[in-house]
Amino acid sequence: MPLGYELFAGNTADVTTVEHIVQTMEKRYGRSDRIWVMDRGMVSEANLDFLIKGGRRYIVGTPKSMLKQFEAEVLKEDWHTIRNGLQVKLCRRPREAADDQTEATADDAGSDDEVFILCRSRDRSKKEEAMMARPEKRIEEQLTRMAARCEKQKRDPMKVDREIGRLLGQNTRAARLFEVKVNKREDGFAHVEWKKIEAARDWATISAGCYLLRSNVTDWSHEDLWKAYIQLTQAEAAFCIQKSDLKIRPIWHQKEDRVGAHIFVCFLAYVLWKTLGQICDRAGVGSEPRRVLAELSELRMMDVVLPTRDGIDLRRRCISTPNEHQQILLDQLGLKLPKINQTQM
Repeated sequence: MPLGYELFAGNTADVTTVEHIVQTMEKRYGRSDRIWVMDRGMVSEANLDFLIKGGRRYIVGTPKSMLKQFEAEVLKEDWHTIRNGLQVKLCRRPREAADDQTEATADDAGSDDEVFILCRSRDRSKKEEAMMARPEKRIEEQLTRMAARCEKQKRDPMKVDREIGRLLGQNTRAARLFEVKVNKREDGFAHVEWKKIEAARDWATISAGCYLLRSNVTDWSHEDLWKAYIQLTQAEAAFCIQKSDLKIRPIWHQKEDRVGAHIFVCFLAYVLWKTLGQICDRAGVGSEPRRVLAELSELRMMDVVLPTRDGIDLRRRCISTPNEHQQILLDQLGLKLPKINQTQM
C-alpha cells in the first residue's frame, strides 16, 4: 500500500530528490529491509553510491544507451519467458564506481556487485519499431528530395546544412540511422550525400522492445525483480486515474495550496485503487479492478414512473438482472444487489 508523498518545486530535477526522499522515508518509517525502486530519470552513479554506502537495496532503470554494453547478451537465445510476450534474463558483473569516487577496497567488493536484468517485451517491440519507422521514412524521403533538388538547382551549402539539421532535429529518434554530408561542388553550390548507417539500423532492430534494469538484490529471481520494478507503472497510473476512471480533468494550478490539494486527491485515488485491487485479488478475480468495475458498470438501476388517471404517479425502482458473468463476480466479491424489482436489460 502507498505510504505517503512529497511535493517539490516545479523546476526540481528528479535526480536531485533521491537523498531527500530516502532520508525522509527512513525518518518517518524507520530503516527496515526496504528496496528502493526508481525509474531511470532518478538514477545517477552518485545516487547509487549513496544507497550502497547506507546498506540500502535498490532496483532501478537504466538509460537506453547502457543497453549497448549488453549487445552480446541480447543476441543470445537463453531468454526466460515469465509471461506471454515478455522475456527476461539475468547478467551479473561488478558495478563500475563513479568517476569521482575512490576505488573500493577488497572488503567492499562483495557488496558492490550488481545484477542486470535484461527485459524484452513483444508489445513494446512493435511500438518502438512503429515509432522508428515513421521518422526513418520521413528522413529518407526528405533527403532524397533535397539531394535531387541540389543537383538541379544552385543552392547555398549553409542553407542546405541548416535544413538538414532541422530535419534531423525534428526526427531525433531516427536521426542516428543516417550519415549526411553537405559538400561544395566545383561551382561552390551544395551537393548532398547521405547513407544509412547499417550497424545502427541493425542495432535498432535487435534492441527494439528491450530495456535494462540494474539492482544489488542478488538473491531474487529475475521474475521477482521485474515484478518489483513494474510496480512503478502502477504508481504512475495513479495520476492518470483522475482523467480516466475518476473522469476529473487536471487543472494548471498556480498556488501551492491548490497544487497540494490536487496531489492529495491523486494520492487518495491511488490508495483507493490499491485497496480495490487487494479486494479483487483476495476474491480470486484478479488484481485489476478496472476490468471488474467495467463489467459491473453494465448493471443499471432506474425509476419507472406510471401516471394514473387520478393524477398520482406510481414510482417503482428497478434494477437490471445480472448476467452469468456479473453474478459470478458478485458472488466472488461477496456483494448482493438491493432486493428490489429486477428486470432484463
